[in-house]
Amino acid sequence: MADTIAGRLELLAELGEALARRRNDLIEAQGDDIGAPCRIAGLEVDLAVEHLRTMAVEVPYVEGKSPYGTVAAVFPYDAAPVVLARVGGGAILGGNRLRFSCSSQTPRTARLLAEMVAPFPELQVVVGLDNRTFGQQCVQDPEVRVLFISGGGAVGAAYANEAAAFDKIFFAGPSGLPPVLLFRDAPLQDAVNFLVRWAFVNGGQYCTSIKRVYLHEEIFDEVRRLILARLPEIKVGDPRDPATWIGPIKTERTRKLLDRVLAALKEPRFLATPQRDGQWQGPFLVDTPEPPDLELFGPFLALTPVDSDAQAVAQVLSSRYPFLVAWFGTPPPGAREALTETFGMVYDNVYNNPDFLFTPLRRPFGGKGESGWIIERRNGRMVKRDGAFIYSAELVRE
Repeated sequence: MADTIAGRLELLAELGEALARRRNDLIEAQGDDIGAPCRIAGLEVDLAVEHLRTMAVEVPYVEGKSPYGTVAAVFPYDAAPVVLARVGGGAILGGNRLRFSCSSQTPRTARLLAEMVAPFPELQVVVGLDNRTFGQQCVQDPEVRVLFISGGGAVGAAYANEAAAFDKIFFAGPSGLPPVLLFRDAPLQDAVNFLVRWAFVNGGQYCTSIKRVYLHEEIFDEVRRLILARLPEIKVGDPRDPATWIGPIKTERTRKLLDRVLAALKEPRFLATPQRDGQWQGPFLVDTPEPPDLELFGPFLALTPVDSDAQAVAQVLSSRYPFLVAWFGTPPPGAREALTETFGMVYDNVYNNPDFLFTPLRRPFGGKGESGWIIERRNGRMVKRDGAFIYSAELVRE
């Protein structure tokens, strides 16, 4: 491990260059593993490379602080290069080592990452173990002081019981159906650009993918018209085609979650005819009075009209998974504060860029309640908290 921050920055830049050199291989691997469209997989690699090249901006989070030692992480199946940049970048900048396991859904991506990090003794990929076995090995290994995990509520509950084995444990739980609120004065074209892209990019297989929209009834018809006009852009097809937005949904669990939500819809009206043939799914655009409050990945967007802006706010404040909320327009009095207090990540009229596709990697990340938490050791006690966090700031001791 480099003894100086300058040395760590150099190491991270070299890691970024290693990713850049294998960009095409990573794109192909993610297409083979999970059906990720080549355009989207390429953007993931580019974001990861840029993040690693610019880690100097995060130095203030780690200066004068000490590392934990070994940080371990179980990567989700989506966006492995981005997760490596965020978790690995923060861990290495703080003077830690990173040991990680990729999802069992991404064997080819895992082998590629293992080749790329082999020259860096500070980084270790564990290949060939399922996530549960890798996680249990981390619990039993006293060298592992910090653990990142993701998954359903049962996964979080199991690891919460093992928290005392670590100094800090991060759980990224289900994001549910992340909502967007369109208030009466919302800029409709900007909002629709955001909705269509964020709901369906990569088949809606990110935890940040938008799944439901509450919008004032006075603007409902116009928003529906604008979305339907854009829907032909959302091509389902070969992930090697740069025009594809939704490749094959190869992960069986994702298809099951999608089936469950579609079956739970109340009085649904499908606004366009989706594909529904094995791995070829969506896009699903549905008008429904009450979207189910369930865990979901997949290319799905529900539109729900409401009588007032206040009603829209009330409906999302009771979300089971308060991970992310976004809105366009002017919220009613007190709504901004209530939404900010309830949700981990809050987007307030900020993404009007039509080229925007991903959450900027340096924005604080994480949910609240059942959608995510941190348990850490403080003064000999294990303390639980939630909310969005910055990786580099969390991966050093005060």
